Amino acid sequence: MNFIRSRLSIGSLLGQTRRQVTESHRGMCNKLPDAKSEPSPPAPQAQAPRPLFRIPGQRPSDMDKKILVWTGRFKSIDQIPETVSFEMIDAARNKIRVKAAYLMMAATIGACLVMVILGKRAAGRHESLTAQNMEKKARWREEVQREKAAALAEKTQ
Repeated sequence: MNFIRSRLSIGSLLGQTRRQVTESHRGMCNKLPDAKSEPSPPAPQAQAPRPLFRIPGQRPSDMDKKILVWTGRFKSIDQIPETVSFEMIDAARNKIRVKAAYLMMAATIGACLVMVILGKRAAGRHESLTAQNMEKKARWREEVQREKAAALAEKTQ
């Protein structure tokens, strides 16, 4: 109601009369007069009405058949009919997706636990990444010194 009043006040500021505003902008409760349409002629009896849009059965691929068996829809691949509804295949795929997500979550949690256990064992042996890096760099320095000594020995010969 406030919306209509604001439209009326804006219209009066712009120089429009109240009648023009209310006729051009109907309120929410007003309905248009119903135009009576002529009844359509009845359909001929010879042709049966066909649905305009129908999702037909779908032939499942080999992977779809395996998914249907894995999800428990059918006992074996031989029991799956030639055409299966899209909804059944979609539901089976969604179920496999959820199972795969749960499996990946469990694998991630298991890998985290293994890393924690291995890290604690390494800490018990007083091993750390810093110590390993320092040992590796010390080996590299020794190799460079050996190469320099070998190159110097070749020049003197």
